[in-house]
Amino acid sequence: MKLAYYLPSLESPGGLERIIVFKANFFASHGFDVTIITSEQGNRPTHYNLSPKIKHIDLNVPFDYPYNQNTFLKLAKYPFRYRIFKKRFERTLLDIQPDITISTLRREINFITSIKDGSAKIGEFHITRYSYGLGNTKSSILKIFNKYWSNNFVMKLSKLKKVVLLTHEETEFWPELDNIKVIPNPIVTTSELVSDCSNKIVMAAGRYTEQKAFDKLIASWALVSKKHPDWQLNIYGDGALRDSLQKQINELVLQNNCTLRPTTKNIAEEYANSSIFVLSSIYEGFGMVITEAMSCGLPVISFACPCGPKDIISDGVNGFLIKPYDINVMAERICSLIENKKMRQEMGNNALKSSANYHMDSIAKKWIELFNDLTKEKHEMV
Repeated sequence: MKLAYYLPSLESPGGLERIIVFKANFFASHGFDVTIITSEQGNRPTHYNLSPKIKHIDLNVPFDYPYNQNTFLKLAKYPFRYRIFKKRFERTLLDIQPDITISTLRREINFITSIKDGSAKIGEFHITRYSYGLGNTKSSILKIFNKYWSNNFVMKLSKLKKVVLLTHEETEFWPELDNIKVIPNPIVTTSELVSDCSNKIVMAAGRYTEQKAFDKLIASWALVSKKHPDWQLNIYGDGALRDSLQKQINELVLQNNCTLRPTTKNIAEEYANSSIFVLSSIYEGFGMVITEAMSCGLPVISFACPCGPKDIISDGVNGFLIKPYDINVMAERICSLIENKKMRQEMGNNALKSSANYHMDSIAKKWIELFNDLTKEKHEMV
């Protein structure tokens, strides 16, 4: 079976690139004929290694690269670049004749369903529609534009054979669509390291942005620290809010047991060296750090934010779900696990078991079932 994936480039260390490459490599190693199409990778190296079995075609349409383009010139050149992009994209699909084309719902969503290459078109949605409402504007013009954009986007999605969402909770935000399929993200960080939940370390990880709400976690940790000053909170990440988060830590006098640590390629070692994982996000598209932490045997404490935690965590079984954004209850739940090693280890064991649902073998079965259903439907229509 021939698969074609599209995403703008492969140079970023972002979650989308990591997931697409991971899945593409898996399918290529299991007999699928896989092509990844990019539009502006150029000759730059990919961040994640592609299997030699994968064909990579770059359309060489630099919408955003180089990143220091003059904004006015970039906008002026956009219509021309878009026409070239559309023409090259269509020609590429007609040349390779895939059975399935998987879109990451970027510019190609505007025309992909009109390309007569014979492939079934699938869209992967890697964020949450909930986040669209967080930037509400008072401008009437912007409200009209946002409504038009949203309606137009939904119309484009409805023309796809399937729209793959990451969580069942996310389906509630798309009442207009009847072509939805839920397939979670697989665990990408694979390791045989498993925590025994004995070290006095609590861990969090993510970008230092408002979305991750580490300020709420730090405020909660200030309460935990009063009862358990011998425990340590390590937050792994980087981003624009690093200085403000460090200032908060300093003002709360938590320097001795709350540390902002840089991102690490050996994140599995940090999971295995910790005893509890905490997620304080305002929203998530899925929350891969939850399943990664569970695969290393950590119980997870998380705000029940949209979307992801409620699909993954069974409250009181493999972790705790907390009403957003109750820092007092979060502190209580952290303390309860700190004070009860047996419960901590039992939840960690349950987390490890439940993480099997997100191993690539399990996730691949869902994708292959979808591929087979769509190709069978295509053949029946011929």
